[in-house]
Amino acid sequence: MCQVAQAKFAVEGLPMMGTRSQGHQPYRRGGVPNWLLTGLVILFLAVVLYVAYFLYATVRNFVANQQIVEWSNPPVRPVSTGVVNAETTPIPTPQVWSGKERVNILVLGIDQREVETDEGPWRTDTMIVLTLDPVSMTAGMLSIPRDLYVPIPGYERQLGSNQRINTAHYYGDLFGYPGGGPALAKRTVEYNLGIPIHFYVRLNFTAFERLVDEIGGIDIYVPETINDPDYPDEGYGYDPFYIEAGWHHLDGKTALKYARTRATFGGDFDRAKRQQQVILAIRDRVLDLGLLPQLIAKAPQLLQTLGNAVQTDMTLEQAQQLAWLAAQVDRDRIQSAVLDNYYTIPYETPDGQQVLVPIREKMRELRDTLFAEAPLPVSQDPLARLAQEGGRIVVENGTQTAGLARRTSEYLQARGFQVVSIRDANELRADTVIIDHTGKPFTVSYLAQVLGVPASRIFSDTGSTPRPTSSSSWARTFGCPKDKGIQ
Repeated sequence: MCQVAQAKFAVEGLPMMGTRSQGHQPYRRGGVPNWLLTGLVILFLAVVLYVAYFLYATVRNFVANQQIVEWSNPPVRPVSTGVVNAETTPIPTPQVWSGKERVNILVLGIDQREVETDEGPWRTDTMIVLTLDPVSMTAGMLSIPRDLYVPIPGYERQLGSNQRINTAHYYGDLFGYPGGGPALAKRTVEYNLGIPIHFYVRLNFTAFERLVDEIGGIDIYVPETINDPDYPDEGYGYDPFYIEAGWHHLDGKTALKYARTRATFGGDFDRAKRQQQVILAIRDRVLDLGLLPQLIAKAPQLLQTLGNAVQTDMTLEQAQQLAWLAAQVDRDRIQSAVLDNYYTIPYETPDGQQVLVPIREKMRELRDTLFAEAPLPVSQDPLARLAQEGGRIVVENGTQTAGLARRTSEYLQARGFQVVSIRDANELRADTVIIDHTGKPFTVSYLAQVLGVPASRIFSDTGSTPRPTSSSSWARTFGCPKDKGIQ
């Protein structure tokens, strides 16, 4: 069944205080650079491989990643000296992902030092939403700044109306939220962005180091000599780091230092460049040498080797299937974005915290673009696909406009949809929403495209019983956009 209904975006009324930096160049959502698309593919591969290796484990630290930047015109990369042992036995191929809906994964990195023995609670140093649509074969990534100033749902009375979003994980563990820190972090992202989060992954530095070592190291071009005598060790001391400009083949420990150091003129900005450069190098190594099948096949052994580096609520089978699917997404089907100063306003709280207040309208626009269903290929015949799936639709009017359900029904029928019933809704709604009750992916996708409904307002409810036709697939729609010609 698929149900189309209206649901209002949940969070309103954050204080729009502070002033924007006049020199800031906003993120543009038009053409996405190839290096950015490549970075997304890497993140999908790396994250899902982590999960495939080290299922259900404990978390420590992870490298923060906020912006994606490339070094300009590095010298030609030399031939790598790293060695990876090839598998001599056939590599089993996991079954393809069987899910029919877009999958959103929240990646969490926890700010904790390895030598610390207590179990937290910990704040998140990294929050990234990865999204993958198995129907349209599209993907995307949204990086969330840790200083984003938003409500923590369910705790506004105890904590105040807004907190840094990186505290959600901390308070989830501190207050004993069901599912702990990851569950409250997922709920907070869902509440403030208006998107469902299906899975989470938590990672630490050890996972990063061992992945790099597992693939035989990475080739990195260092654009300038770095001397960092104050680089932190695993506790609260120092482990000086020095590397000269030029090409280097780095092991996991050195690659982590290169990604974490701040000892260049650009500070955090340069660190963001290096982190993305390292991820790109991991991607190059994995894909250029065809290592993905071998790495996935070794998941059971690696699970035992690195049992405390990663935690997730995915099953091993889901992770393996998603890894294969993500590797097949074409670059031109990938979008990526960061909630930077174009979407936020710097603000100092009364107690002196430097935070980022979201600009809700711009965030909604970005969300609806990044998580929207992809347009249908021209070669597909939508009428034939609709007939093949046999989806049936019920239209409900959730507005005060008389006759809107009837006009909406006529509008949809003229475009090939099978509308079986129209009626008034039980409540007024502000936005059109689709609720899928039977898993008809093309009907849902095409209906969303025709009505202009973003993916953030498409929901699944396969456990409920539809009315009035309990045995048929159906959809409900509460009012339709006027820009679609329905007045």
